[in-house]
Amino acid sequence: MARIAVIGAGMGAMAAAARLAVAGHRVTVYERTRTYGGALRRFERDGFAFDTGPGLLPLPAVWRDLFVKTGKEPLEECVDLVQVDPSSRHLFADGTEVAVPNASRAGVVAALDEALGRGAGQRWGDFLVRAREAWDRTRRPLLEEPLWPDWGVLAEREPYPAVPHKRLLRTRRAGTLAEIGAWELRDARLTALLESHALAYGLDPRDTPASAAVLPYMEHAFGTWYVRGGLRELARAVHERCLARRVGFRFGAEVTGITEKDGKVTGVELADGTVAEAEYVVAGVAPEVLDRLAGGAAVRGAGEVPPRRGTASRLTVLLALRGARPAGTAHRTVVHAPDREAELAALSGAAPRAAARPTVTVLRPDDPRLVPDAEHEAVTLTAVVPARPDAAGPEHAEELITAAERALPGLRDRLLWHEVRTPADIAEATGAARGAVPPPALAAAGGRLLHPSNGTRLGGLFTVGGWSHPGGGLPHAGMSGALVAGLIVEGPGFRGSQ
Repeated sequence: MARIAVIGAGMGAMAAAARLAVAGHRVTVYERTRTYGGALRRFERDGFAFDTGPGLLPLPAVWRDLFVKTGKEPLEECVDLVQVDPSSRHLFADGTEVAVPNASRAGVVAALDEALGRGAGQRWGDFLVRAREAWDRTRRPLLEEPLWPDWGVLAEREPYPAVPHKRLLRTRRAGTLAEIGAWELRDARLTALLESHALAYGLDPRDTPASAAVLPYMEHAFGTWYVRGGLRELARAVHERCLARRVGFRFGAEVTGITEKDGKVTGVELADGTVAEAEYVVAGVAPEVLDRLAGGAAVRGAGEVPPRRGTASRLTVLLALRGARPAGTAHRTVVHAPDREAELAALSGAAPRAAARPTVTVLRPDDPRLVPDAEHEAVTLTAVVPARPDAAGPEHAEELITAAERALPGLRDRLLWHEVRTPADIAEATGAARGAVPPPALAAAGGRLLHPSNGTRLGGLFTVGGWSHPGGGLPHAGMSGALVAGLIVEGPGFRGSQ
């Protein structure tokens, strides 16, 4: 039995802690804030409750696996997990709209044909077939296995089987999401549907590799899910599972250093000057924090994937509305930006933020646990913004509310009050510089969308969570916990779940 110190109580860190405790180790989690969950926080006021982080759960099998491997009670006995249908409603810039059914290829094809014109559904359906091939080629190395030592294979090889396209007497294949949209989908609205999955992580579809096709495929194949009471309930359930497995938690305990001797960790130093001894340290922190705690150059070797520095964050506006949620309302509506090029220029910093209205995601859960009574509604608006201090202010929140009026006619007449959560709030909750949000790992693009391996050059030090392999997103955080636990329990020969 080893002593293991876990830095941070984010979702990936808690997933690792629970698995390590079940394996017989003595695990203590040190969290600098007063609560668990990382980005999965909750805001409550006047009987209203809101998620301030992710609001929907893709690929719940990752968390089902955690609960199966760490106790008798399955995930569904610990949270009320429900499938969202339709998966999403999209309002496009030209005024057309479509409701996309959940996890039904035939339903999606029919809905797109009806809303966008005959042939649109078939083109999207054919794209999903190709996206599945990309998923099959990358699922294990990007989600279920530790990062390969020869990770350059993932960096160089494009797994998406693009359709040959003749252009200027040359035959070309799509290498980016934007090219898939232009050459294979051939409809600005289908392109917006595709690119919205990359934009959700602040990725520019013009240089995001075609392998990002796995993002809409994951949602299509495994469905979109919601946890009643909000996704904060998932964080609660994982925390309680950790406690049941006798994981110790110390909140308000900031780790200021990782101690080592002869190239191996010996413990962690806390802000109060005390040192907690440990044979292993699992760091669920952003790369700049790890640099400060252990020295990034000291724990990463030449030729390894360099740490990613986030460039995008999220602005969230929480709306308390009078009046009941209308029956049949979609849980999620995506209001696409009126000017795609202006939105991308603003996100990349090539144009002022005020020059473009962003794509806005509107979440309207049918959940009585979030409202004081049936005559009120709790709504969450989210948009991606650059990860910098001037990217989100009151005027930007007003932009989101204005955009959301397309999805909620009469919104301002119903508005009781609103609260704003900025990148600074994300930075406070997660420790990531400027509130940056990590994207998931993706193949190709020279490896710039991969994340550093969970192991490090410093013996006994491992990294977990969105800033390490396999990157950001709730499924990826859960898998990072499984990978770190496997590497510690089984050693460097661990090759992932079978």
